[in-house]
Amino acid sequence: MDKAIAGVLERLADRLPAVLIDTLREQWNRLSELDTEIAEIERRLQAWMKQDKTCKAVAAIPGVGLLTATAVIATMGDAKAFKSGREFAAWIGLVPGQVGTGGKVKLLSISKRGDTYLRTLLIHGARSVLFHAKEPGTWIEQIQKRRPPNVVTVALANKTARTIWAVLAHDRQYQKGYVSIKPT
Repeated sequence: MDKAIAGVLERLADRLPAVLIDTLREQWNRLSELDTEIAEIERRLQAWMKQDKTCKAVAAIPGVGLLTATAVIATMGDAKAFKSGREFAAWIGLVPGQVGTGGKVKLLSISKRGDTYLRTLLIHGARSVLFHAKEPGTWIEQIQKRRPPNVVTVALANKTARTIWAVLAHDRQYQKGYVSIKPT
């Protein structure tokens, strides 16, 4: 790609001012430097994830990758600071607002309060899971029948956030199909 850009700039050199060509070359060099820096940061994050058991546990959840796992661990702190997975999801801004009167509750859109970056990562991860799912599962299929695609995506992101909280708060590994039973 670098050679292709250099070739394009050479062909345009006689039609554009030299100052513009020089500026474009400088910007292209900066982009190359940024790519190198980003690769180094990703390498460091990979190394951190390999040695941190909480990062590994969170990264095992579908829809959670390197960036999401490390961002959750860095942002959340102690998972036990939250009373429940719902409280953690609300802290991120993934729960719907509610209004009600006379015993009727109406659910609104998500609150969008909290950490925008983390919420965005979880929503993109959920979208990826939905796009690549061979067998989406009955829970997702039921929601997909009644709700628009973006609502389904946010619902899965909410579920992922709650799963992350459960894995971290209870110090366990992710298990597909795990159902927690509350003591009565």
